[in-house]
Amino acid sequence: MVTSSKVLIEIPPVKITVMPLRIIGDSPLISHKWSDKAKQMMLDKQMGKAIPKKAPKDPEQEYLDSLYVHPDGGYGFPAVAFKAAAVSACRSVDGIKMTEARAAFHIPGELVRIEGSPEMREDMVRIGMGTADIRYRGEFKEWAATLMIRFNQNVLTPSQIANLFNVAGFGVGIGEWRPEKDGSYGMFHVQIGEAQ
Repeated sequence: MVTSSKVLIEIPPVKITVMPLRIIGDSPLISHKWSDKAKQMMLDKQMGKAIPKKAPKDPEQEYLDSLYVHPDGGYGFPAVAFKAAAVSACRSVDGIKMTEARAAFHIPGELVRIEGSPEMREDMVRIGMGTADIRYRGEFKEWAATLMIRFNQNVLTPSQIANLFNVAGFGVGIGEWRPEKDGSYGMFHVQIGEAQ
């Protein structure tokens, strides 16, 4: 005779907390938002539409198009970039996998407000087939931001989150030419005393 016994599974309630985390830029942040014109040209090419002749380069417009305008005024940067940096930093941290980190915390909203004033920068870049081109982008030489981290306290503590973002700021970064992409831009650290 076979008997079955029920196993009681206990799932602790989710403990969601929101914590401000202030970060300070350690190296300039280069912004490179896709312009509406560039997105439309890509879509037209994918749909087989005729591509119009390239218009003359407008450095000022290209620079302005590279910046993310925050809805509350000033400038921003995608919230998902900060989360991606912290998740990627898990490669350098024992005890938490990238898949676990993705589910353990979030940064609400589309854009994080960047404190600082952008300047135009001019760079020589290599595009398809090794062709050289000049790019004009916004650069924040000095910058800071306050991230609102929404996290599950059953998985991560405030100090673990602060440490994870410190690792992210040093080894991953955000924006163009960040450490993760063999550069040294977009590096940052957590302001001491901001995390419990």
